[in-house]
Amino acid sequence: MSDHDLVVHSTHGALAIRDGIITDSGSYTSGSAREEIDFGDALILPGWIDAHVHFNEPGRADWEGFATGSRALAAGGGTTFFDMPLNSSPPVITRTAFEEKRRIGEEKSRLDFALWAGLTPDSLNHMEAMADAGAIGFKAFMCPSGLDEFQSANPSTLRKGMEIAARVGLPVAVHAEDPDVIIQHQLTYPPASNDMRAWLDSRPIEAELSAIRIAIALAGETGCDLHIVHVTCPEGIDLVTEAKKCGVRVTVETCPHYLLLDDEKAIATGPAAKCAPPIRSKATVAAMWKKLLAGEIDTIGSDHSPSPPELKQGSDIFAMWGGIAGIQHGLPLVLSQDLKPVLQLAWKVAHRFHLPQKGSLLPGQDADFMVLKKQPLTITRDQLLTRHAISPYIGMTSAYTVVATYLRGQKVTTDTRGKFLSPPRG
Repeated sequence: MSDHDLVVHSTHGALAIRDGIITDSGSYTSGSAREEIDFGDALILPGWIDAHVHFNEPGRADWEGFATGSRALAAGGGTTFFDMPLNSSPPVITRTAFEEKRRIGEEKSRLDFALWAGLTPDSLNHMEAMADAGAIGFKAFMCPSGLDEFQSANPSTLRKGMEIAARVGLPVAVHAEDPDVIIQHQLTYPPASNDMRAWLDSRPIEAELSAIRIAIALAGETGCDLHIVHVTCPEGIDLVTEAKKCGVRVTVETCPHYLLLDDEKAIATGPAAKCAPPIRSKATVAAMWKKLLAGEIDTIGSDHSPSPPELKQGSDIFAMWGGIAGIQHGLPLVLSQDLKPVLQLAWKVAHRFHLPQKGSLLPGQDADFMVLKKQPLTITRDQLLTRHAISPYIGMTSAYTVVATYLRGQKVTTDTRGKFLSPPRG
């Protein structure tokens, strides 16, 4: 009988796997194996745990669904994702909606997954039930979400939700933009409806900073575990770093598009680069890289938020859907600039969200990994595996290509089925 089901190795190291678990890792492994694969000079790295996706199912599977979304993420080196409570319809603000989304995910996802539950004025009485159903945490918008069915949480609602989240031992993730700052700014500088520059200027960095300050203060007062998503600016990272020093339990995420795109590229790209918060200046992007490489940013999530092409068309940039669809190529493009962020893509995510079986290539961990080869790839529309062939990265060249992704020791294929992950609470 073989010691291992599978041994994979390259010039950089080896993994031995049995029953989906890593049994040995290092420069070499001992023992026999039923199957052995040599990946040459490729890198074998932990799979991306993407804690921020919008796969929109049920209700908006024509935007994206579990099957197509997880397929594209796997092609980009991902092995686990956390789906947001919107833009599915109904949104996940009740236990019934939560359990229906879980059922669909278990039926269709090719990767392991967890589900965020919503923190809205309508969900407060349902938060404990969604926690009992296995939510990874609660997501709140501090400004309008873009969908009437998922209402924003003003400071009063956010405080109440944080108190509940602290009681059940789960984190609250916030989209941090202050609506009052946005409104005041737009009244002062009226936007031109068909101008991408106007969109970029309409949601200033100060709107982020104001909301981050409010969220941090509320987290400190309630004892809530806070996670601030898609921060675009170094000043926002500094606020989180200072809060950590003061004992606030807070972490911060950024996204590939805030590291790969700047305002000039966004204007040249057009609606495919519209998102909120918006893309920032070249100097801000460079400063975000410094924060990332210094270890001051905790996680990287795609914030994959796709839509059908018709919602990205028209003469009014402000009326178009605001979301980046870049889940397939964001990770290899980021790693093409520096391999150090692997920590923020895997281990730090697993540690932050209490998934002890995920995030590293140590013995005892789930055998979730990607094989990354130093092989240039210019991104074209026909490569895209998402439901719609939309990406702001078309035309960009990655220095690395993901040549294989493995989930619990199995190469991800059309037959792969992910499992639902429920974190320990408390």
